[in-house]
Amino acid sequence: MKSAMRPVKPPRRLPPKKPSSTNQKDPVGVYCRVRPLSPPDQECCIEVINESLLQLHPPDGCKVNRNGEYKETQYSFKQVFGTQVTQNELFDVVSKPLVEDLIRAKNGLLFTYGVTGSGKTHTMTGSPGDGGLLPRCLSMIFNSIGNFQAKRYVFKPDEKNGMDVQNEVDALLERQKKEIQPQVIPRTPMSRQRMDPEFADMINIQEHCKVEDVDEDSVYSVFVSYIEIYNNYIYDLLEEIPLDPIKPKPPQSRILREDLNHNMYVAGCTEVEVKSTEEAFDVFWKGQKRRRIANTQLNRESSRSHSVFIIKLAQAPLDADGDNILQEREQITLSQLSLVDLAGSERTNRTKAEGNRLREAGNINQSLMTLRTCIEVLRENQLCGTNKMVPYRDSKLTHLFKNYFDGEGKVRMIVCVNPKADDYEESLQVMRFAEMTQEVEVARPVDKPICGLTPGRRYRNQAFKEELTRRLEDRGGPINGGDAEDQAVVEILIQSFPPLPSCELLDANDDQTLPKLIEVLEKRRRIRQMMAEEFNKNVCTFRAMLQDLNGVVTAKENFAQGKMTEKDKMIASQKSEIDRLDKKIKTLEYKIDILEKTTTIYEDEKRTMQQDLDNHQHKLQRQLSDKRRLEARLQGMMTDNAMKWEKECERRVAAKQIEMQNKLWVKDEKLKQLKAIVTETKSDKPERPPREKDREPRGDVFKTRGGGQSVQFTDIETLRQQSPPSGGRKRRSSPSNQPPQAETTDSEWTDVETRCSVAVEMRAGSNLGPGYEHHAMSKRRRP
Repeated sequence: MKSAMRPVKPPRRLPPKKPSSTNQKDPVGVYCRVRPLSPPDQECCIEVINESLLQLHPPDGCKVNRNGEYKETQYSFKQVFGTQVTQNELFDVVSKPLVEDLIRAKNGLLFTYGVTGSGKTHTMTGSPGDGGLLPRCLSMIFNSIGNFQAKRYVFKPDEKNGMDVQNEVDALLERQKKEIQPQVIPRTPMSRQRMDPEFADMINIQEHCKVEDVDEDSVYSVFVSYIEIYNNYIYDLLEEIPLDPIKPKPPQSRILREDLNHNMYVAGCTEVEVKSTEEAFDVFWKGQKRRRIANTQLNRESSRSHSVFIIKLAQAPLDADGDNILQEREQITLSQLSLVDLAGSERTNRTKAEGNRLREAGNINQSLMTLRTCIEVLRENQLCGTNKMVPYRDSKLTHLFKNYFDGEGKVRMIVCVNPKADDYEESLQVMRFAEMTQEVEVARPVDKPICGLTPGRRYRNQAFKEELTRRLEDRGGPINGGDAEDQAVVEILIQSFPPLPSCELLDANDDQTLPKLIEVLEKRRRIRQMMAEEFNKNVCTFRAMLQDLNGVVTAKENFAQGKMTEKDKMIASQKSEIDRLDKKIKTLEYKIDILEKTTTIYEDEKRTMQQDLDNHQHKLQRQLSDKRRLEARLQGMMTDNAMKWEKECERRVAAKQIEMQNKLWVKDEKLKQLKAIVTETKSDKPERPPREKDREPRGDVFKTRGGGQSVQFTDIETLRQQSPPSGGRKRRSSPSNQPPQAETTDSEWTDVETRCSVAVEMRAGSNLGPGYEHHAMSKRRRP
């Protein structure tokens, strides 16, 4: 129920493509193969919807999107192969068209792509009892050209990605020379029992799997080579290194070069001529044992390099008699099929790679990232009409297959995925790259030119030889045919003459024997004369026919000679024009090379400057953001300090105002008391002030600006004191010159200080309450 409620993202629609040029183009064919789960009870994150649609859903515990819902995505391919697909079904759909194009002199590229442990090597090589795409391609090739193969060393590589052709004598001498030397090239096995048991059951030769309509008037030869790209270096897996137990020699890396047709090839790579499926797969298996693999946390036999198995097919037409190969290099046609097993992308936090494994994983991911960048730039150039430079040279992998993406053959990719939930993130990236690859178009390869000779000459030559052999066998063997025919004619002529009579003369008077002999001889003379006349007549007739035929032939020869002269002149002019154009092409190619190198330098500088600019911009943005944060922080601090000091100033001003008000009030009270004392009559006596417990002070309470309270007492205290008895303590008497006071028994507390009011301000934090402060003057006794 949980998965049923998840929204499904529909497959992305491809943007409309711009109309291509005059050359027809085909999109890169991308197929997807889903590996069976192992063990089958673990969680799955991939579901096959139909033959061309596949759906990914995040496993349990995976992060959800912003809306809090699961995000499921669907991806479409040219064809999706489920877990139950067989190797033969996959071969019929994906690889068989590439082999047909190879026989028809067209190039092809097939590579497997996916994360580590997704089944790429199994798809390409196969397993015991179930061969993969590579042995099936070899089987189909040799089933198709088995009867038309050239003898060994008739075709010979020229070490410059080209091919030379030798005559039968030179090829025979080279074969004899190679037989004397130690065997380096494996011989063709005579039976299955002599094959290596490691791969004997991986080759399943099917006689019905062959290419129809093979050119029967050509001869073919197959050459194979096997390389690996390890840490962005190219190594030849078929190189025979002499064994030196004291100081073993490490394998040397190879370099990439460009041939005369601007095709990339590995310089100095070993190319082995093979004549059967068993021999070719034996060569592959020897190179496969030298390939670098390692044990990781995700795959017990993880490929640490990209392997490239190249099948090169050389073909040349037979001569006009259909017996020998044309000894013209221009007539040789080369085509190749590259089968690439890419190393799987991996995350080091899952594989726990360290040391060399970590370095290998970094180089693998970098080369795959370069491949993805090239595909993105190609897609952008084709869809948007831009002319950005594709960074093929950033990796040996993309640089080697530059020609395929520029239009030198078909490109096919098999995306292998493992449906287990742990590979969800990696599978998601693989699906996005595969879907983007489908939008790249590659120019369709052109058909090879026709040599111009009469078709069917091979079988006519074979039929003539068979008929000649049959006739010789009927006559008892090979004899001189011309002498036998002449002898037969002589015998027939002798038998046509009348027989000679007996020539014996037994009697001198015999007059019958000689006349009979003369008569027979006369008959023979007449027959001979008639035959001579008939012969002369036939000779004259035949001579006239020969003369007429000679005249016709002469006229035709003259006409043909005139035509040939015109054609020669035209060819000469065309050759001169071709030479001129060749020189111009070479000049333009030289200029193009210079411009490409300059463009490469400028692009590198542009990328470097762009990276520096981006780094400076990021740095400036970080500084700007830090400055803004610092300004905001300082602004906040200034605002807080301003508010703090404003409150402090207000508090101090309020305190000062209250202090001044209290002082003014004290002065006013003093003046009032003084005025009351002055105006007070002598007769009035001050009353004794009430006791503290009986006195009820009254006053007004005011709020201060600092947040406290101020209390102002309005009552005036009046203290009275009785004189002590005479026997008591003596009081201080006034000076003698002063007149005595009116009353000596009682003393009055009438000074201003003793009757001043008390102002109390209550401040925050005091024990008496908020803002308590006493402003009363100290009491003084009257002298």
